[in-house]
Parts: sequence; C-alpha cells; structure tokens
Amino acid sequence: MDRTVYFADKAVLFTAHDPSGAYHAVAADMSGAVSRDKVLKILETHNPVALVSADPERAFGTFAAGFTQVEAAGGVVVNEGGEWLMIRRNGRWDLPKGHVECGEDTPACAAREIGEETGVCAEVGRPLCDTWHAYWFPRTARWELKHTHWYLLRATGCHTLAPQTEEGIEEVAWCSPERVEENLRGSFPTIRCVAAAMKNRK
Repeated sequence: MDRTVYFADKAVLFTAHDPSGAYHAVAADMSGAVSRDKVLKILETHNPVALVSADPERAFGTFAAGFTQVEAAGGVVVNEGGEWLMIRRNGRWDLPKGHVECGEDTPACAAREIGEETGVCAEVGRPLCDTWHAYWFPRTARWELKHTHWYLLRATGCHTLAPQTEEGIEEVAWCSPERVEENLRGSFPTIRCVAAAMKNRK
C-alpha cells in the first residue's frame, strides 16, 4: 500500500512503483531500509520525493522507527448550511484536531478536540481518511510522526465560536464552499488531502 508522509509542504511517497510526473524517485537499499536522516537530506533539494521499494510497508516501518509516533484525530464539521468549520493557526487555515488521550478511541478524540479548539459540539459520522506528517517538536526536543484519523462530523445545535487561544488558534469560522476553496490554497497539504476525501466520499 502506498503511503505519503508530509514534512510541512514537502511530501515523501513510499511506493513499490516508480511514479511518473513531478516525483523525484529514490530507490531504497537492498534491505528496504530508509532512514529519517536520508529522507531529510533528499528533501533539502527535491519535492515531492518517491521512495521506491519492493516492500514499501517495510521501508515505511524502518523510516518511522526514527520518530516518536503520535496518534491524533480531527475532522470536517459541517453545519445545516453546508459550511465547514475551520480554524486559523500560525497564519494558516486548518481543521481542528488533536492528540488521542490514553484509553480514548479516535472518533471520541475528534469530537472532544473539536469542542475544545472551537467551542462547537459535533456528532461523528463516517471516517474520511488518514494522514501522516512529520515534524521537529522543540518542546520535547524530538522528531514526531503524527498519524491523524479524520472524520466527517455534523454540528449539533447553535454554538458560540470560541478559539482555543492557548493552543495558538487565532480564529474560528464557518466557511462557505467558496471560502473553503480560498482557504485551502494556503493550507497544509494534509488538509487538502482531507478536502479531497470530502469530495470523494459519496
């Protein structure tokens, strides 16, 4: 199974086949191993990158071993008017999400995090997609690989939008389809993946 890991705006595809198009293809070594440091070095000069391996799951597992893995969940909340609930953080439009707590399942996490980050209560519907993104976390001085489970949710009732400013959220807004498209232009690739899953959900 192909899997893409994002480093902010850069993408690394783990695949068994050399893709066409814009990808810079790199072959894994004979053992199928690929290190985090090797990937970071390649990303200095190329984007997107395809790591081609006879066993892409093994290659991904070797790569992932260089990170602390984090489980998270979030989603697209839609109201009766068809608007999406979006947040603005660090100058970019995003979707609400957060870390899974001990003993919590991912749908419950998605609903809880959305409530905490936006003030909106929502009911979880169907899964949309999963995304992976990697980053250096200065607070703990470690590389983290976040696996986020995304869901479609429905807003329940009327709520006062309340951005969780202690988490760096500057704004919460209900966005029309036209505004969603505009916001997505400057959002992270992972968020555009979720938007694509919304379009393909039927």
